[in-house]
Amino acid sequence: MARRKEAPTGRRVMAQIAMVMNLDKCIGCHTCSVTCKEAWTNRGGVEYVWFNNVETRPGQGYPRRYEDQEKWRGGWELNKRGRLKLKAGGRFKKLVTIFANPKLPDIKDYYEPWTYDYKNLTDAPLGDDFPVAQPRSLLSGKPMKIEWSANWDDNLGGASEHGHLDPVVEKVRAQAAEQAAEKVRFAFEQTFMFYLPRICEHCLNPSCVASCPSGAMYKRSEDGIVLVDQDQCRGWRMCVTGCPYKKVYFNHSTGKAEKCTLCYPRVEVGLPTVCSETCVGRLRYLGVILYDPDKVTEAAATPDEKDLYGAQLGVFLDPEDPDVRRDAERSGIPYDWIEAARRSPVHALISTYRVALPLHPEYRTMPMVWYVPPLSPVVEALNETGFDGEDADNLFGAIDTLRIPLEYLAELFTAGDIAPVRASLERLAAMRAHMRRVNLGEESGVEEEATAGAVGMTGRQLEELYRLLAIAKYEERYVIPTAAVGDARRLEETALPDTCSLDFEGGPGMGGSGPVGEASGGVPPVAVENFHVLRDRQTADEPADTARQGRVNLLNWDGNGRPDGLFPPADDNPRTPPADEGDVPAGERP
Repeated sequence: MARRKEAPTGRRVMAQIAMVMNLDKCIGCHTCSVTCKEAWTNRGGVEYVWFNNVETRPGQGYPRRYEDQEKWRGGWELNKRGRLKLKAGGRFKKLVTIFANPKLPDIKDYYEPWTYDYKNLTDAPLGDDFPVAQPRSLLSGKPMKIEWSANWDDNLGGASEHGHLDPVVEKVRAQAAEQAAEKVRFAFEQTFMFYLPRICEHCLNPSCVASCPSGAMYKRSEDGIVLVDQDQCRGWRMCVTGCPYKKVYFNHSTGKAEKCTLCYPRVEVGLPTVCSETCVGRLRYLGVILYDPDKVTEAAATPDEKDLYGAQLGVFLDPEDPDVRRDAERSGIPYDWIEAARRSPVHALISTYRVALPLHPEYRTMPMVWYVPPLSPVVEALNETGFDGEDADNLFGAIDTLRIPLEYLAELFTAGDIAPVRASLERLAAMRAHMRRVNLGEESGVEEEATAGAVGMTGRQLEELYRLLAIAKYEERYVIPTAAVGDARRLEETALPDTCSLDFEGGPGMGGSGPVGEASGGVPPVAVENFHVLRDRQTADEPADTARQGRVNLLNWDGNGRPDGLFPPADDNPRTPPADEGDVPAGERP
């Protein structure tokens, strides 16, 4: 990851590591959340923090109603002159409220983390009653009543009671009321749901960075990852207010802000993030996006919110364009990064096939985690009506009557503009119809090309899209260039103070054995070279030498051998000898 240089001629070009998630494949298992928790926030002071969480939509989210920016004042808005300003206020407003920020979610909006008094189960005296494990707060240690959690409304739990509190539902219902229509109902037979995994968006125009009075938050020029300098952070918490996605958290133990780091030590050596690596549905894609930094502010200041999606697309550059590659080289972008951008699955899904959409572009932060919207069980629904659910004409006709309302998806991904959502879903439907004909061995011809042409694609492009979304291999889903050799030492946690230090000597995470799982990097500090070793272990055919690695768990196990402590001890002779064999020497037993 080389430093960016000013281009002497032509446009400036910068590179960003971005992510796309295919919501059609998310099963809501929360494996990504648990492994991220184990890797990054399994420490004191951040018990309530989930850098990655999976929400059931419709639902209030985590923290509750984080999308209500009229209350939380996150993101950007336009002033009377059409210029961007922070929704939470400028410098004067921050100076006035710097010691008493009034726009922070409290622990009830997140949830009060708890454990159980298991000791009461084992130490309770004998009696007629059954002992219970009473919940106790991880913050105060006192008995508590469990009222909410990060996934309390999982699988529409309590939707009939709390569903109307979803800010997106409120918007859709208000619009439907004007049209005398009912778009979102929570009757059991009429409701809908899908899962929405969320991490920090690592935005091109991050409002959290602009909100920080001490300059502790910054966006790395090498790869676009937004981080917090723990040495610079003074705990003002303006960043928590400024982030509209509420993905910046306050560590009540250290008094510092923390956030998703996009697993930057792994990314620097070409490894995917922990949430991507462990995703059961294989729904995440990582890759490089080239963009024009001089167009970001102009795009974010687009007057009509519904045009923000198209404006952000205009910021991205085509890596196949020779002029773009030439300008990228002049800007100091390494050759392997430019080649990675050409093979990027993220660029393909966002700009080439245009099936991925940003989350809440109306916040004007230019998010870089995009989503392929869920098509919902349209095939089964059509089959139940007696129609061929895989027929292209039937699929296209059913797009507007899907169980998941287009209006709801549009409020999430395109600031209420239905057209891009419909176009994305139509491409997904065309892909299904085309691949059905291919798999059934039907001859391709005019009909197939007509199906592809109806969504502005070719049959070959539909097959490429299918491969990417359905059967892409590991190397196709994660196209991550490694850090430049000259930058490896500079990017270590101990080399410069401008790196995110969550687990080094004196840092707030000190006490663990590595920022990406136990034994992942040995004893802190963690160097880039350690993660190269981790990558080599994961792809090696021989069992790793675990003698110097410390304890190994499922998160950092390379899949080879039987590390001590990971599995129960092997018993080569599990048979229990009879009582009369007790005095017979082991070597003389039959």
